[in-house]
Amino acid sequence: MIGAIRIAIVDDHPLFREGVTRSLSEIGGFEMVGEGATAQDAERIASTMQPDILLIDISMPGGGLAAVASILADHPAQKIVMLTVSEANADVTKALNAGVLGYVLKGVGSRALADILRNVAAGESYLSPMLSARLLSDVQSLQPANGVADRLRQLTGRQTEILRLVAEGLSNKEVALRLELQEKTVKHHMTGVLSKLNVRNRTEAALIMREFRDRDRDRS
Repeated sequence: MIGAIRIAIVDDHPLFREGVTRSLSEIGGFEMVGEGATAQDAERIASTMQPDILLIDISMPGGGLAAVASILADHPAQKIVMLTVSEANADVTKALNAGVLGYVLKGVGSRALADILRNVAAGESYLSPMLSARLLSDVQSLQPANGVADRLRQLTGRQTEILRLVAEGLSNKEVALRLELQEKTVKHHMTGVLSKLNVRNRTEAALIMREFRDRDRDRS
């Protein structure tokens, strides 16, 4: 990305906002273009400022997840990163399913946060290794031993191709554009993927694909 990455932050703790703003400004390469404290603020900032990345807390007046749903309905290209203290699997899953590209815990260091934001701005997604491992463990606990590998082999070539892109962090719309398909076709294939893998949502399916992809890389 050319030039500074335009960031806005919405959190109902002014001191925390100030700290993030100061840290990113000192590191350089970022331009803070907006601040807010509520879901309404987040929606307004996304509409008027159109930042490259919008940082949102889950717990704030109006609800962070509600803000995400509203923003992405009107501005589907908006990149959103959750910056929160919540480690609850339910919150992580809901946020990723809603379309956020990153889920970051507030204990993150300033330079690590800067690296995450640079990667998200470049089109990648981020979930902390600890949370990713926890979600994967939760998924695997619901699966019979060795059952996941067998289920992955049941996927068609197209389903596997789509799931690999989803595992890279692409939305259904982005997958459709990449593969020159209709978005409804991608959704149809993902429904089949969820059924064959016996998982509840695309986040769990993506975690399974990432795990097996990483294992194959380690073996090669």
